[in-house]
Amino acid sequence: MSLNNLNPAEPKPYDAAGRQHRFNEQPRPRGRAFLIVAVLVCVFVGLLGIVLWSRAQARATLENDTRENAIPTVSVVHPKRTPSQVEIELPGNLNAFEEAPIYARISGYLTNWLTDIGTHVTEGQLLAEIDSPEVDQELIQSRAALAQAKANLEIARTTAVRWQDMLKSDAVAKQDTDEKVATWHAREADVQAAEANVQRLSELDRFKKLVAPFSGIITVRNVDVGTLITAGSSREIFRLARVDPLRVYVSLPQAYSQAVKPGDEATLLLSEMPGEKFTGKVVRTSGAIDPASRTLLTEVQVPNHDRRLFSGAHAMVRLSLHSPGTPVVLPVNTLLFRNDQGMQAGVVDSNGIVRLANLTVGRDFGNSVEIVAGLSESDDVILNPSDSLEPGMQVRVAKPAKEPRVAGEPKPKPEPAPRP
Repeated sequence: MSLNNLNPAEPKPYDAAGRQHRFNEQPRPRGRAFLIVAVLVCVFVGLLGIVLWSRAQARATLENDTRENAIPTVSVVHPKRTPSQVEIELPGNLNAFEEAPIYARISGYLTNWLTDIGTHVTEGQLLAEIDSPEVDQELIQSRAALAQAKANLEIARTTAVRWQDMLKSDAVAKQDTDEKVATWHAREADVQAAEANVQRLSELDRFKKLVAPFSGIITVRNVDVGTLITAGSSREIFRLARVDPLRVYVSLPQAYSQAVKPGDEATLLLSEMPGEKFTGKVVRTSGAIDPASRTLLTEVQVPNHDRRLFSGAHAMVRLSLHSPGTPVVLPVNTLLFRNDQGMQAGVVDSNGIVRLANLTVGRDFGNSVEIVAGLSESDDVILNPSDSLEPGMQVRVAKPAKEPRVAGEPKPKPEPAPRP
């Protein structure tokens, strides 16, 4: 049987050339391996592209952030216009309208005193009496000397008249007559001196009674009965004060010196009487600024009919002043001080460019200051400016901060809490 006669269903062990087939060997997958390699290469290239793109994006973002961070971000506020009516509170001292220490003009012993501290007295009322026997004796002696001087005057006058009559008949010398007339005039001078001495001692005798020079209240008594009193000493016996009305002196800062006028209303607040207000009026100012404190001494008079206010007390004086101009107010944390430029503030324009405005400062309210010149209400002023702030710098404006409350402006009412 030939090789060609084999079962056609079975694989032929030989080919036409007589070469034997290798039925157990599989064909090599060359195409599939190439495909896998190509896919891996594509994936690698894609991942590499993604990494490079990510790095480029990160670099671009970093550069953009760097440029953005190079521009500082600032907060700004707008200057606020001050109200025309400004209320300020200043410490003041209550003083008696009139106050006088009462001293002795005569030496002696105090026999009795009729008034004590807190006593209300009227003008001319007797306060105390002093016993001075030495003055009494001097007054008696001076009166006797006056009587003697008058008697000598009468003798000298009679003698001078007689000698003038005898001179007419040339009975006496003219020289002797002139001497008699001169003696007469000398005795007249003696009488006048004696009368003046009596008048002096009489006036001094009146000082044995101490009387009130004006109506008021006794605030000090320093002596008791039997105390030896020496005339001309610095020891006061009584102190008398007129307490209706009271004078209140306030040291007004120089910035308000042009705003205060006589007739302006003032309100007194005392810590010992919370909730009560006492109304007075400005009556005068000193008209000069104290160079040491840069303040204007201002006097306020307050009625005290019921005598509830005490002289020497401390009070807070609230003044309602009319501002002559309408300057603006800035928080103090917006100010820059440069030695070469003085007080300045950083202002941002619509393009974010900074300029430094030179300021003229007025009144100081503590947390804020008054700007008389250099700014307007529409300016964007930088809060908390850095020392490196320079004109022409580019900045970014953040969300505006809360506007400062102007001194004298009423505080906003709090919103009611929501009901549960």
